[in-house]
Amino acid sequence: MTLVRRLLAALAITAAVACLVFFLGVARFVGARMNQVDETKALAVSERAAALHATLRVADLHNDLLLWDRDPITRRGWGHTDVPRLVEGNVTLQVFSTVTKTPKGQNYERNSAATDNITLLAVASRWPRRTWDSRLQRALYQADKLEHAAGISEGRLIVAHSAEELRKALEFRATTPGIKPVIGVLATEGLQAIDGALANVDTLYAHGFRMAGLAHFFDNEVAGSAHGEAKGGLTALGRSVLARMEALGILVDLAHASPESFAEALALSSRPVVVSHTGVQATCPGPRNLTDDQLRALASRGALIGIGFWDGAVCDPSPQSIAKAIRHAVNVAGLERVALGSDWDGATTVAFGSDQVAQVTEALLQAGFTEAEIRAVMGENTLRFLLANLPRGG
Repeated sequence: MTLVRRLLAALAITAAVACLVFFLGVARFVGARMNQVDETKALAVSERAAALHATLRVADLHNDLLLWDRDPITRRGWGHTDVPRLVEGNVTLQVFSTVTKTPKGQNYERNSAATDNITLLAVASRWPRRTWDSRLQRALYQADKLEHAAGISEGRLIVAHSAEELRKALEFRATTPGIKPVIGVLATEGLQAIDGALANVDTLYAHGFRMAGLAHFFDNEVAGSAHGEAKGGLTALGRSVLARMEALGILVDLAHASPESFAEALALSSRPVVVSHTGVQATCPGPRNLTDDQLRALASRGALIGIGFWDGAVCDPSPQSIAKAIRHAVNVAGLERVALGSDWDGATTVAFGSDQVAQVTEALLQAGFTEAEIRAVMGENTLRFLLANLPRGG
């Protein structure tokens, strides 16, 4: 019996260690491995660029930090962002997106909706049981994570739900000595997050969501994806969802939308849309990047286009390639239509984290952009757009 007890004790210890490794190590390992910085692509920042960058109000349209097993307000040594690094990079506003489902073998060409990577990540990250089989609950859990972080941040993170709250946060940031808070706006990536129910659009709104992508890497109940199997247009539910989003004031995000979904949504929308994180076909061909015709269509409807920082958006993920894509988008769509859409912490490899975003300022200067143009692209276009298009009140 003594030997049996020893064996059982050894098995129990082994199982406990295995559980500890799984719950405390796997999620961090995956997050660190999938969100890397390739410093060989980095660009030295000149004194002129650093001085200019310090005067900017930088705004970024897409960040997936909330997916990972990290406290947003604590600086970490892995991934691309957290509030301390955003502050160090002089980022005024960050749109934080929630990710609720990704397919196994994810790629830009064709993905089935039948598989899901996020379930195991949710379990490993110790998310509540309700999130394991509900895309909606995953979105709400990540939303709560952002709100909780803001609540304990001592003013370093402010979540804005309306144009008035954004205006007040910007005024606070400009007039309060020693405090430069990051202003967060909440989004979700793909409307599989409504679990197929129109009423859940209102649920998302009630939990603070103010931007939503129609699709992500697979076709869903709302719209076809540029990376899906059918790549179709809006469904009947999708048309109802679009109308409800506009009635509530949730911004429609066409990143990842199939060409048919993109065209239908743009034709049906009565308010300006966004493409939160993208590239342009002219500088980086690929199924998730915008053609010149799409750029012109977006410009004609007052849209905002966020240029990404990773290889899928700009092919060579360097600051110079980002500037090249921005230059083309500005030439085709107009200066006021172009912004930043990093896709930091979006399972991407980039040249710099959020603390080093001044590298984009340097690249834009080297590309011949004026200081006024740099101010517009680096943040003023986004701030103006959100002040005009977020819900009123607050």
